[in-house]
Amino acid sequence: MPALAGDHDGGAGMIVEQRALRFQCQSCWLFGILSLPERPRPRGVLIVTGGPQYRIGSHRQFTLLARVLAERGIPVLRFDYRGMGDSEGAARNYEDVGADIDSALRQFFAAVPQMRELVLWGLCDGATAAALHACADSRICGLILLNPWVRTTPGLARATLRHYYLARLRDPAFWRKLAGGGLRLAEALRSLLRLAGAARAPDAEPAKSAPQRMFEALSRFKGRVLIILSGDDLTACEFADLQNSSPAWRKISAGPLLRQVHLAQANHTFSRALWRDQVAQLSVDWITSW
Repeated sequence: MPALAGDHDGGAGMIVEQRALRFQCQSCWLFGILSLPERPRPRGVLIVTGGPQYRIGSHRQFTLLARVLAERGIPVLRFDYRGMGDSEGAARNYEDVGADIDSALRQFFAAVPQMRELVLWGLCDGATAAALHACADSRICGLILLNPWVRTTPGLARATLRHYYLARLRDPAFWRKLAGGGLRLAEALRSLLRLAGAARAPDAEPAKSAPQRMFEALSRFKGRVLIILSGDDLTACEFADLQNSSPAWRKISAGPLLRQVHLAQANHTFSRALWRDQVAQLSVDWITSW
């Protein structure tokens, strides 16, 4: 099958083989790209995309990550869910992609018979989807979760107050703008009061909210976990606040099989080459360390 749109690397240092795959999920055809080293290790990586997102990734992050991992002998499959990229079907959110991940797992193991186990790698709600699926297949031995999505209305309000507004109050540029009349003070105060009210409101989310489902998933999973959080990202801040919110969360976060790394300057999608390369190196080192 020819390469699909947007997947050409076009330069030196290409991986040994980049193979387009087509496989079925229920009644739909899904498409993915297998990065296959000449001598693949027995542990691979399935990249679980977030939405709206497809297999290339923001700033080509998933394509470049797959190249780095494959050059170290790690086979990688990145694919499009139903309704995304080249795949057929209706679009769906992270809670409804279990069948898609199952189909990709079957195709991945069939295409790489040397592979015995794999790590799920995900960003944002792709990270949450990966965690929710981790116990579904005993061959999943690890999770790499970047800025996991655990969004609730009160959680976002608290994170915004704590990590955005307090940072602005410490910024001299904010006070210069205020003194110079460049800030609509009344509008800013109204926004601040709305956030304060939302932050104090009781959590009216469903019993199976994203934080609760994530807690249960990490509690059940017996494999290893690497969490990478950006410093300049409210999604990451909301997750970090959740980790500090209760003894139960703190116990999970301090577990012997969980490692957490904080990239202080990085944004949500690790858009600079420096941050992207740091993530790739952290992933390689962690996957090959055990």
